[in-house]
Amino acid sequence: MDGTATTTDLDARLEAHRVELTGYCYRMLGSSFEAEDAVQDTLVRAWRGYATFEGRSSLRSWLYRIATNVCLDMLSAGNKRARPMDLTESTPLAQAALSPRPDNTWLEPMPDARVLPTTDDPAEAAVAKESVRLAFMAALQKLPPKQRAVLILREVLAWKASEVAELLGTSVASVNSALQRARATLAEQREPGADAAVSDPLDEEQQRLLERYVAAFEGYDMTALTALLHEDAVMTMPPFDLWLTGVRDITGFMTTLGAPCAGSRLVPVQVNGLPGFAQYKPDPEAGGFAPWAVQVLEISAGRITGFHCFLDTKRWFPLFGLPLHLEAETDQVEQGQ
Repeated sequence: MDGTATTTDLDARLEAHRVELTGYCYRMLGSSFEAEDAVQDTLVRAWRGYATFEGRSSLRSWLYRIATNVCLDMLSAGNKRARPMDLTESTPLAQAALSPRPDNTWLEPMPDARVLPTTDDPAEAAVAKESVRLAFMAALQKLPPKQRAVLILREVLAWKASEVAELLGTSVASVNSALQRARATLAEQREPGADAAVSDPLDEEQQRLLERYVAAFEGYDMTALTALLHEDAVMTMPPFDLWLTGVRDITGFMTTLGAPCAGSRLVPVQVNGLPGFAQYKPDPEAGGFAPWAVQVLEISAGRITGFHCFLDTKRWFPLFGLPLHLEAETDQVEQGQ
């Protein structure tokens, strides 16, 4: 490369692929921060190796090859990200205990804007959103790394089998076999309600459900919340391995161990292709509201079926571009990334 202009042009060409590469690495790794590290490593390797890139494939294909190798190297340690329900049985409220596990245990949330490229194709946008939802992400983590790569490239990104074979340095028959095995594993992992669609944008019924949810949660009205939760709704709270199922245990937890959340404020966020909220709870020391959780809601047939609270706010709130304090008179802030 010669000259600043050429370098700047390459930087821009590489940067143009950041969002889609982050989505790919996130699906591969299940971690927001590891995905961003993998993409940064990919772009640095591409920048340094560009002089040897002979254009035998597109720049995009070349970047995906580098990103795949980076992810496979990161996955060689065998760690699989999970949700609490993937690791333990549901705990009755009477036995509830908040036991944290290390950060690298958990499937992590991700802002839509960091992983979902802008597209004018509604079908393509729908597939992209569905493929970062928590249930699908958790199922992906149960696939061997190369099967995971094949399934994402073929099913999510719509690559041809021949293109995937070239990227992985294998045969088309091997790619087709890996895809068949991956599909079978995902079919076994399929959860009830997995086919339920969250409209994009949300339809009127879903918008009303979220409005009622905000009113019920901010008012800490358990009767109103009960009317919104599916009878088999699930609540999780990473980094704690506790998870609860059923309306009675969820609302019971919220009025006992979760009682300090009364009086919270919710700020909408777009997370994992699903509706979500940044929860701020009252801060008795500093006044106003302190960050507490990023909530991700799963919806089916007009009810909330999943209520997932990611509590490591020092990591999540900056990732979502959210402030680490709300003043008492501030009910809303501009939505972050």
